[in-house]
Parts: sequence; structure tokens; C-alpha cells
Amino acid sequence: MFELLGAGIVDMLQVKYLVPLFIGTLIGVVGGALPGITITMTVIVVLPFTFGLEPLQGLACMIGVYVGGETGGLITSCLLGIPGKPSAVATTFDGFPMARKGEPGRALWLGIWASILGGLLGAVVLVAATGPLAQLALEFGPWEYFSLFVLALSMVAGLVESSLLKGLLSGALGCVVTILGNDPVMGQPRLTLGIGWLEGGVPFLPVLIGVFAFAQIMGEVERAGFTSVSQQVSSGINLAVSHLKVLREILSRPFLLLWASFIGLVIGVLPAIGGSAANMLAYDQAKKFSRHPEKFGTGVPEGIIASEASNNANVAGSLVTIMAFGIPGDAVTAVMLGALTIHGIQSGPLFITQNAQLAYGIFAAYLLAHPLMVLIMALGARWMLRIVSVPKAALFPVVLVLCVIGAYALNNTMSNVYVLLTFGVLGYAMVKFGFPLAPFILGVILGDQIEINLVRSIMTDADPWLFVTRPISGLLLAGSVVSIGAALWQHRRMQKKLAAGADGDADF
Repeated sequence: MFELLGAGIVDMLQVKYLVPLFIGTLIGVVGGALPGITITMTVIVVLPFTFGLEPLQGLACMIGVYVGGETGGLITSCLLGIPGKPSAVATTFDGFPMARKGEPGRALWLGIWASILGGLLGAVVLVAATGPLAQLALEFGPWEYFSLFVLALSMVAGLVESSLLKGLLSGALGCVVTILGNDPVMGQPRLTLGIGWLEGGVPFLPVLIGVFAFAQIMGEVERAGFTSVSQQVSSGINLAVSHLKVLREILSRPFLLLWASFIGLVIGVLPAIGGSAANMLAYDQAKKFSRHPEKFGTGVPEGIIASEASNNANVAGSLVTIMAFGIPGDAVTAVMLGALTIHGIQSGPLFITQNAQLAYGIFAAYLLAHPLMVLIMALGARWMLRIVSVPKAALFPVVLVLCVIGAYALNNTMSNVYVLLTFGVLGYAMVKFGFPLAPFILGVILGDQIEINLVRSIMTDADPWLFVTRPISGLLLAGSVVSIGAALWQHRRMQKKLAAGADGDADF
């Protein structure tokens, strides 16, 4: 393992791999700093430019975007009080107050170094755990895979912020999308509506681009209009700081750093939950364990350290899931899964054994992206504040055009553009009516696999009780029931609290 990792690092230090990694990290930092431009959107825009590259070059670029984007959001969170991305919201709570108290450099670099340390702790788990998990997955038959994918959908549907019913319906709708086109087992056409290009099914990446990029941009336009934050950007911000002092400040809180990183890893492994949940939960845990919780929100370092350490550890957790099981941990790894498919590479249990050089190249890219991100931040944080002042009226049309070009470039057909626009409208409507997008996307990704493994298991043995009596499959299905039951209990508890609060207000 260490020999392969060393060889991967040596390979990644070659110019042909290091340059895409650096460019991806730079684009990720800028994209993460721009309010309204998510990491998913940034990866989608970068994706078409990786089609002509070697698989490792393209994946290195996207990993750079992922790592850089998770850290870039803290620039505007700390210095302007505007989260650059959803997973930097909790960073704003203490980062911006610290900057307003005259310590912007300390706030910024507390976040950067916490991100690096959390990311490197995540790298240890990424390298050590992916192989054993993949070995465990090799024991899976079609019954176990069916149950695993059902568990993934139930967990995501149960953990979304809106109602459980809407989460389950969103996941079911995603599965319905995979029915369009020919039956993957028997090849029979289904629900093609006489449209020729639907016979091959709905391509995944245009759906993802439409649902996330188009729908998100339309939502941003509706919420905020075409404004910029140029009035808030100050060229006179002093970001000078003692890095040794900042590092000492972080390392003097080892439990906080380890616990926040662990939270980020666990939530990263859970499918499609994402960094925003890790960010908020780590901040909440830091506050609960603190001796002075009342000081949170006034500019305490613990709030910045917890929220940012969890972000980059979350990236490692997401990569573990996609490489060991072939299930995307979030929307960014969903795009990476699509990129692997385009290059003819199948992720999952056999990924490491069949593509050892590529797998350990990905590990190396993840490791090296962190020092590159520090270099970029050290040289360009002040300039990135100026980029933030670009009006959204100029920025969003460019992003939309690049998304359309990316969809068309998949196989040079307009049908992908029609899919993008159709699902862009659908995604926007889902957001308007409060339906979460994460279960829908996971349903689109896993729908085919759920069906294929269900049919394979029945063709192998028609006994339906095997789904329950096979130990691993039974445990996974039991986990699905527990997940939905826990979600129902949590939602009911929240409703009771809200009702009690409303009664209290009425009495007052």
C-alpha cells in the first residue's frame, strides 16, 4: 500500500499531472469563494475540458476543484460575512466576527490550516479504509447490492431537511427517470414515447447539470437578483498573521480537531448528505463540548476550527464511498463517477485491484491538493476578494453557456441539451415546491443498479426471503427500516417542538 502510494505521489509530481491538479485547485478556490457558485457547479463547468485528458489527469483536476472549493468558501465567509458555499455557513458565525474585531488574517488562516489538517486526517482514513471496504464489498451478491442501494436511498431521504415524504418521493422520482429507455436486462423499450433518442435512456450527466446548475442559478437570480458585493470589498484588508501561532492555536485543541474531522468523515461516507451537514454538525458539537458555549458567535477560534476541519475531511469520506462501493458520497463525486464512466472505468469493489495506479494516483492527488491550496491562498486571497465583486449579471450567463457546452460535448448531440433544459426546469420546480434534490440525483444514479441487481437475484434464485435471510443483505435492509423509523421520530419530535413553541408564543 505504501509503495503504491509513494509511486502515486511520484507520478502526480510529473508536470502533466501536477498542472491539471494546480489549475483545478485554483479554479476550485475561486469557485468556492464566489457566493452562489457551488462546488458542484464549478466541477460541472470544468468537466468538459477534461474529456480529452488521460483519466488520471482529468480526475486530478476535479479533485483539485473539490479540495480547493471546500476551502475557498471561507474567504468570503470570514472577510465579508457571506458564505461562499453552503458548507461554509457555520464558518461565518465566528469567522466574520473575528475579522470585524480587527483579526481578519487570524480568522482566515485558522480556517485554512484547520482545513488542511482535517483534510490530511481524512487522507489517512481514505488510504487505509478504502481497500478493506472494497474487499468487504467483494463478498456482496446481487441481494446485498440491492439492499445496500435501498439503504443509501432511505438514508438520504430520511436525513433531508424537508419532510420525509418529500424526500422519499424525490428518490422515487429519480428511480423513475432510469426506467425511460430500454430495459437494461432484456432490452425491451419502456416509456420512450416514440422519441428515438430516449431508447438509449436518459444520460446521467446532463440530468445532473440541469438539476443542480440550471436550477440553482435560477434560484439565485430569483432570490438575490443580479447584484454584486463590490461595495463590501476592501483592498486595504491586512491579512498578515503568524502562521506558527495559528498552528499552535489549532494543535492545542487536539480533541476538537479530531472530533470535527471524524464527523466530516462519517457524513462524507453517508451518501449524498454533503459538507453543509458536516459543517453545521461539527460547529454544534464544538459548542456543546465547549466550557464557554455562550462565546460562540462572537469570534472564538473553536467555531472556525470545527467547521473547516469537518469540510475537507468530508471530501475524503465521499471519495471512500465512491471508490469502495461505487456510490457517490455527494453531487461532486456523482460528477466524478460520470467522468470515470466516460473514460470506460467502472468504480466499485474491483476498482482498486483493477486500476491500482489510477486509484493511488487519486489518493496522491488528494494529498497534494492541500499544500497547493495553501500556496494559492497565500498568494491570492486578497485578489480573490476582487473576483467576488464580479456582478452576477455577467457571471451567471457565462456559467449557463459553459453548462450547455458541457452537455453538448458529451457525445456532440443536441439531445443532451434538451435533457439539460428539461431537467433544469424540473429541478427548479422541485426546489420551488420544497422537494430535495439529493435523493432525486441518487435515485437517478442508483435506479439502474437497483433494478439490475433485483432482476439478477430473482433470476439466480426466485426465493424472496433470501433478501432477509442472507446476513449482510438482512442487516442492510434492517438498517433501511431503522433509518426511516429514526427519520420519522426526528420529524415528529421537531413538529412537537414547533407546536410547543407556537403554544408558548400564544400564551405570552
